[in-house]
Amino acid sequence: MAADDVPVDDKVKRTRDLLSSFYSQDSSQTAGPTNSTSRFATLDTINTTSFDADQYMNLLVQKSNLEGLLQRHVEMAAEIKNLDTDLQMLVYENYNKFISATDTIRRMKNNIVGMEVNMEQLLDKIMSVQSRSDGVNTSLFEKREHIEKLHRTRNLLRKVQFIYDLPTTLGKCIKSEAYGDAVRFYTGAMPIFKAYGDSSFQDCKKASEEVMSVIVNKLQDKVSSDSESIQARAEAVMLLKQLDFPVENLKSKLLEKLEQFLGELNLVKEINMGSADHHKSTNAGSEADSTPPTPEVPTREFVQAVHAYHVIFPDSEQQLVKLVHDLTTRHFEAAKQQIQEQISSEKLSNRLRFIWTDVLSIDEVLPEAGLQDFAFEAAHVALKQYVTNAFSHLLHKISDTLLQIQKDGTGEEYPLQSALDASRKTLIQGSTKVLLDIRYLLDEDLGLILKLRSAIISWVQEGFESFFRQLNDQLLYLSGKYVPGAQGQALTEKLQADKIPAGLVLVIAELSVFIERDAISKLTEEIRSSFSGGGPVFVPAEVRHTFKSAGEKFLLRYINMRTQRISVLLRKRLTTPNWIKHKEPREVHMFVDLFLQELRAVGSEVKQILPHGLVRKHSRTESNGSTSSSRSNALRDNRSNTNRARSQLLETHLAKLFKQKMEIFTKVEHTQESVVMNIVKLCLKSLQEFVRLQTFNRSGFQQIQLDMQYLRITLKDSAEDEAAVEFLLDEVIVAAAERCLDPSPLEPAILDRLVQAKLARTMDQGTVSS
Repeated sequence: MAADDVPVDDKVKRTRDLLSSFYSQDSSQTAGPTNSTSRFATLDTINTTSFDADQYMNLLVQKSNLEGLLQRHVEMAAEIKNLDTDLQMLVYENYNKFISATDTIRRMKNNIVGMEVNMEQLLDKIMSVQSRSDGVNTSLFEKREHIEKLHRTRNLLRKVQFIYDLPTTLGKCIKSEAYGDAVRFYTGAMPIFKAYGDSSFQDCKKASEEVMSVIVNKLQDKVSSDSESIQARAEAVMLLKQLDFPVENLKSKLLEKLEQFLGELNLVKEINMGSADHHKSTNAGSEADSTPPTPEVPTREFVQAVHAYHVIFPDSEQQLVKLVHDLTTRHFEAAKQQIQEQISSEKLSNRLRFIWTDVLSIDEVLPEAGLQDFAFEAAHVALKQYVTNAFSHLLHKISDTLLQIQKDGTGEEYPLQSALDASRKTLIQGSTKVLLDIRYLLDEDLGLILKLRSAIISWVQEGFESFFRQLNDQLLYLSGKYVPGAQGQALTEKLQADKIPAGLVLVIAELSVFIERDAISKLTEEIRSSFSGGGPVFVPAEVRHTFKSAGEKFLLRYINMRTQRISVLLRKRLTTPNWIKHKEPREVHMFVDLFLQELRAVGSEVKQILPHGLVRKHSRTESNGSTSSSRSNALRDNRSNTNRARSQLLETHLAKLFKQKMEIFTKVEHTQESVVMNIVKLCLKSLQEFVRLQTFNRSGFQQIQLDMQYLRITLKDSAEDEAAVEFLLDEVIVAAAERCLDPSPLEPAILDRLVQAKLARTMDQGTVSS
């Protein structure tokens, strides 16, 4: 095996030497410090420049067994063969390149052979051309000087002729009104007049001055003429200044004309903008050219006039700055006026584009005015007013929609469902329209708006929070609550607090629920998707909480309003008659029919708006702790003996102390059954309190007993909490018994007969009416 290794090692060394000589490696790099490498020698150093074969073999023998050495031998033999192959290919490739380079050098040598002769011939020709050119210049030198003298003489004669013809030329300029040419000709001749005007050209100078005096007068008349444009007047002043005419006295006059032109410019722009809006509306949806007329021509004339005025009167900068600021202010005042009149976002964008065009044009000729910053401040105010007015207009639309209930309906004929649907639609569609209009402005590629983009987004998000706060205040006012501030005063003219329909309050309650459950989520999503990246994000949690609480308050307000209306009826019923002298009852009193009629009106209203709730019938049983049965039996047994009746009342009071407590008033829910049931309970409780304030004889007490028995039957089927209703009816009877001088109840047979007779009459009346 050792014999086989020797030629392999020699071959490897030879290959390494060939590669090293081919790539010209630096010996300083290949030679490394032996001491340092020997300390940290590994099997991986075979591919480094500091490789030591003996050390590598010793290390390999130490770390590998015989089988590993054989395997490493096979691997290294394969690697050596691959390196030989690569080396052979490299030599072949370099040999081909050497041959190609040799051929190229040979061709270059053949091509350069005749070049030296050609260069010598070219040099001879160039020297010949140069000698001939020198000969021509020498022969023509004298003639060239003579020609130049003649040319100078000719120019001088032309100038002399121009001076002699100047009066006639100026006269022609007057006829053609070419005053600019006349001034240019005269100022061109002034150096000659100054040098020779008192000798050779004295007559020409005098005639020219006479003509120029006429031109000066005409230029002065042009400055004062109302028929001339402001640009023509400015040019006239500039020509007078070139003639060294004192123009300071014309300064105020020209500024006055400039201000007058400014007013005319505003009028022209308003007409053009109105034409542009009309043009857009008539060409909407057509494929024809819909480019509206623009006020570029008068604006350009004004800019040119400002530039000319600035050049003529450099010390008038402050006046011009004030003038252009006034122009911009007028533009934005007109925009604010249109914003108050509910201008569309498209028209507002069109107006702002015209304003910004003027600002950029004027800023080029009068940068000292800082008109861009001034316009940004004015636009900041106008756009904030636009956003505020959009929400204010939406608030008024919702208010007007709700007030239709008061205008169009009376009694139980209120179109409550239509009003609720209309108010929901107005809220959602109106809010969406506000977002779309402002989104249209932000999408416009207008520098005046792009700089205020973040501020506009912040105004929208803050505007929605303020809008919902104001909407809550407005709903409170519409429901009869006093809201201080301008908003409450504005609604005073539209709404009379003593004539607020209860149905309106019910619609407001359900609108609040809709806002809390649906509207806030929809609007929040649209705001976050369309108006991100500017200021605080609209947070709906507080708004939801506000309207959730408001919905409960408005529903209680509706219940209280209906209860108060019925309580007035009950109070009138119990305070009008003389119960001490009441006659024996013959039928159920009319107030019971009125009471049931009011309850039917309440049911009709809540059916339009509120959903059905869970059916929960709470029936009355003896185990409920009610003392109605014992009270009725006691009262029947005491017909003949008043003292025993009073003794039984004492027992009744003692029974109240030990009876099971019944929860009468529960939390109001947004359902038909809950609202009607709470109104019934409150009315019966009020009736009980009214009864306690009266004193009854036996007939009066029996009348109360008859009325309550009829209500017990009529309310039984519609009452959600039957047990509570029966309990409250019993409380009314007990209260009447407590206030009765002789609490002897009606015979059950008589009581049933009177009740059945009333039910029969009611059924007949219902059949006839149907």
